[in-house]
Amino acid sequence: MKQLRLGVLAGLFAAAGVLSWGGARLWDSLGTLPSVPLAASIVLAVIAVILLATALSIRTRLRAQRERRPGAKGVEPLMAARAVVFGQASALVTALVAGMYGGTGVFLLSFLDVPPRRDQAIYAGAAVVAGIAVIAAAFFLERVCRLPEDGENNHDGTGTATA
Repeated sequence: MKQLRLGVLAGLFAAAGVLSWGGARLWDSLGTLPSVPLAASIVLAVIAVILLATALSIRTRLRAQRERRPGAKGVEPLMAARAVVFGQASALVTALVAGMYGGTGVFLLSFLDVPPRRDQAIYAGAAVVAGIAVIAAAFFLERVCRLPEDGENNHDGTGTATA
């Protein structure tokens, strides 16, 4: 499985940001720009928390398995792979969404003297920050579920990967 690349995520963020900024300029010249929902940052923050909780849970289970604690529940490779795919998909979509809100937020920076537009710029900035949290949590999850390198001996012989 390929690992996440920060350059790819940054490229998606930048491309979505430029397109969103241009779209916001065009839309504003033709009419009223749609508002940035407050729920965007909340949903992204919830996704970040879910990814972080998944990573911490898997890390705890792997540590217990590695230390051979009695009754330790191992991590099945398929479950770890699903978690990584969830994290990677979340990071990719979030890079696009955060870029979109980032571009809109940059456009709104020129209207900070208008209170409703200032609020929209704050919501857009909060969505970008929450998006960064999702990407960081996805990278952490991927690191936790990483298989050991060939030279490392972290396999316990049960068919489950240990990080």
